[in-house]
Amino acid sequence: MKNVYKKLLLFPALALALSACSNSSPEKDDMEGMDHENTDMGSSSEESSSSEGSMEGMNHSGSGEIPDGLAEAENPTYEVGSTAVLQADHMEGMKGAEATIVGAFDTTVYTISYTPTTGGERVEDHEWVIHEELKDAGAEPFEPGAEVTVEADHMEGMKGATAVIDSAKQTTVYMIDYTPTNGGEKVTNHKWVTDSELSAK
Repeated sequence: MKNVYKKLLLFPALALALSACSNSSPEKDDMEGMDHENTDMGSSSEESSSSEGSMEGMNHSGSGEIPDGLAEAENPTYEVGSTAVLQADHMEGMKGAEATIVGAFDTTVYTISYTPTTGGERVEDHEWVIHEELKDAGAEPFEPGAEVTVEADHMEGMKGATAVIDSAKQTTVYMIDYTPTNGGEKVTNHKWVTDSELSAK
């Protein structure tokens, strides 16, 4: 009889052991799901770096030359020589950086879409190109939807490209110097940022 009792006691213990083994299976499935999610996250990271790469052709610093016909602002929000905080994030390390105002000008600024002359991917809603940087710019601003030829060379393949005006607004634009927040080299004579992309210190 003692042997029978021992066997009866072994059955529940064995059942519990088997149950514990089977519980590890869903955990494994969960981990497999996590692996798939991590893979997806990795691909989105690649996409992000790819979009950042589109800014590689940006000329961070400019010559400081002003297009013909560009008028200095009579009463800019930020005076030449003053400092302001950048709210724009056109490039990595720009947002939050302290900028020194090098020039302030009243003009029409445009966002444009164009295909680079170098044959790269089409650039959509590029900020900013000003009226005086467009070929055959007359006294009147271009309307959204107009087709223009770009004379600015802010990015590789921009100069000489045919562009479509996406938006236009009359405002003050600034040429600035700043040191990126990510520790990159100082950027000088950067063109352009607008009033709404700057804030007081």
